[in-house]
Amino acid sequence: MEERDFFGEEKSQPFRKIPRFIIVLIFLAAVAIYFATGLFVVGPAEVGLVKVFGKHTTTVMPGLRYHLPFPMGSVAVVNTASLRKEEIGFETVAPGRYITVEQEALMLTGDGNIVSVELVVQYYVGEPEKYAFEVVPDTDIIKFTSEAILREEVAASTIDAVLTVEREGISARVAERIQQEFDSMGIGLLVQNVYMQEASPPRQTIAAFDDVNNARQDRTKFTNDAERYRNDIVPQAHGEAASITRAAEAYAAQKVLAATGDTERFINMLREYEIAPEITRTRLYLEMLESVLADSEKTVVTGAEGLFRFLDLTPHERGIHQ
Repeated sequence: MEERDFFGEEKSQPFRKIPRFIIVLIFLAAVAIYFATGLFVVGPAEVGLVKVFGKHTTTVMPGLRYHLPFPMGSVAVVNTASLRKEEIGFETVAPGRYITVEQEALMLTGDGNIVSVELVVQYYVGEPEKYAFEVVPDTDIIKFTSEAILREEVAASTIDAVLTVEREGISARVAERIQQEFDSMGIGLLVQNVYMQEASPPRQTIAAFDDVNNARQDRTKFTNDAERYRNDIVPQAHGEAASITRAAEAYAAQKVLAATGDTERFINMLREYEIAPEITRTRLYLEMLESVLADSEKTVVTGAEGLFRFLDLTPHERGIHQ
């Protein structure tokens, strides 16, 4: 009995002319292509995470690999060698060019000032299994975590510290705390480096901030000049004081020695007086007269008889030849 279509015409039977083995080959080829969809290549810097029915079963290294075809198997390829980065406070628009994102960059310091901070977080995927299966795709968990920690560290510092001496310290503390958060969340990331790309006052306050900095520089200059002047004057004063002290000590030593000599001379004279009082008295009397009359040329002497004696004590009379 012939088969007819809806309009009563006889149906064509093209497949009756195709040999059965060709149909088998086509079927086998389709099966082979289906199973060939499980072939995949893992790059040199990557690892492949093979899943069977949604469960991770094995991790494969670079090369040509295979997993069961969909829907039984699948693979997640993760790059573990490339250095990734997260930008906070700015956005790179082209190599060497970036724009500031103010709502991220503006932060409040501990002394109530506002500062613009731009931070870069560089990290690797250390544990690809955790990163691939624990981190929800298309989320900003890394950015939000890093920004929150950075804001806490800036809020704990003064604006001067953030702009100058504490930049490296803040970056180091942020890196340590970010790694601790990643470890606690179990997302398999390793922080390689955190550095503060820019820290500056908001552009609306730059002019006022420059005035403050200029005043501080002037204060530092005046302080240094005063210190330099003090360093010049104080040593001179110390030197003069030491010189006066040494002169006073020398004068005191001289007076002590003179007094000691006078004392020794008086004691010796006393001893001589005790031995020969009249002779010593006469000698002292004559020495005194000689000292008093040394500059006199004429002298009148009265004796017991009431007579006046005139002594011409000119150099000629004394026997002194000029």
